[in-house]
Amino acid sequence: MTFRTPFAALALAMVATGALADGITTADSASGPILVDEHGMSLYIFDKDTAGVSTCYDGCAANWPPVLETDGDEMGEGDFALVERTDGAMQWTYKGMPLYTW
Repeated sequence: MTFRTPFAALALAMVATGALADGITTADSASGPILVDEHGMSLYIFDKDTAGVSTCYDGCAANWPPVLETDGDEMGEGDFALVERTDGAMQWTYKGMPLYTW
């Protein structure tokens, strides 16, 4: 399983995108700007996912928890959206790709 940080073209996305999704911000890294959660932890995408579809469940989700909507979260503009997981939870996506922590 390969997870990676979605930083390609993120600098441009930050300029083109209005507010980020609640709790998701950017931080600098050695590779450039990255997405982080409200605790400053890096966010990742899973190479086996496809746009709008998470394939990370059970043991995978235990190791790489999905970034889930919490009550009161507000959608940002642009590249952030929510996708429904098979358990009914709503997961944040960036450019269609589900987001995870570690």
